Amino acid sequence: MRYILLFWATPLLLLWGWFFLSYYDWNFGFLFLSREFHDFAFQIYGNILGIEPSTIPLLVAKACVLDTAIILAIYAFRRRRQIMSWVADKRQSYFGPLDESILNRSSAP
Repeated sequence: MRYILLFWATPLLLLWGWFFLSYYDWNFGFLFLSREFHDFAFQIYGNILGIEPSTIPLLVAKACVLDTAIILAIYAFRRRRQIMSWVADKRQSYFGPLDESILNRSSAP
C-alpha cells in the first residue's frame, strides 16, 4: 500500500507543482515553467480534446479529487480494524466506557 500511495502522490505533486509554477510564471529560468509554455501546452490539449483550454485544469482537478477519494477509500478499507479501534479509543477517552444496557434495550416500552 505504501508504494501505491507513493505512485499516486508523486505524479500529483509534479503535475500541480508544474501547473502553479507555470501559471504564475515562476520559471526560474526554465522554459517549461514559463507562462508561454503553460498556455501552449493547454492549447494543444484543448485542440486534441476539442474543448476550451481554460476548462482543462478544472477537469483535471475533479479527476484528481475522485482518484484521491478512491485511493483513500481503499486505504481505509484495508485499515478498517485499526481505524475502528482508534475511533473506539477516542470515543472512550471523551465519553467514558460504553454502557451495554443502552445497546441491548428493545424499542418496545
